[in-house]
Amino acid sequence: MHKITILTVLAISLSACDGSDEGTVQTDDGQTVNYDVDRAGGDTKVRVSGEDGEKTVIDSGTNVAADLPDGYSLYPGASVINTTTMSQSDGRGMLVIMQSDATPEEMVTFYRSQAKNAGVEIGMEMNSNGSMMVAGETEDGGTFSFNASSSGDGTTGQLVVGQGLN
Repeated sequence: MHKITILTVLAISLSACDGSDEGTVQTDDGQTVNYDVDRAGGDTKVRVSGEDGEKTVIDSGTNVAADLPDGYSLYPGASVINTTTMSQSDGRGMLVIMQSDATPEEMVTFYRSQAKNAGVEIGMEMNSNGSMMVAGETEDGGTFSFNASSSGDGTTGQLVVGQGLN
């Protein structure tokens, strides 16, 4: 499935214009992977399937709902800039990019608390040049990270939450 995920990211990076694209790619180890990219209204939907029947679906854009896992919520008063969701047979993940008038410290404190309440053991914290990051994992392999950076318009935050994507 790792190869399918890499190809999916590649497919999204190629999605610069409205329209759709589909095709087949041969991986280095000889597997055939089918992909379908649909770019409509500024959002992108990518479907990737492998020979073994595994499927990956990625939705990304300004109109994609930030349907966060239990225990997580958007920062109060923040506006969502972009959401990317990924689902596969063995898990799902989400990236939410948001803008807030809060400080990076306030946003990191908020998400550190939510992560700990969701069972995340914080394994990394960083503070450098106005940017802060906190990250960790749950016992069952769930992942969490939150990055916050000062910008001219307040703070830009990036929340990443993944479940079962090992």
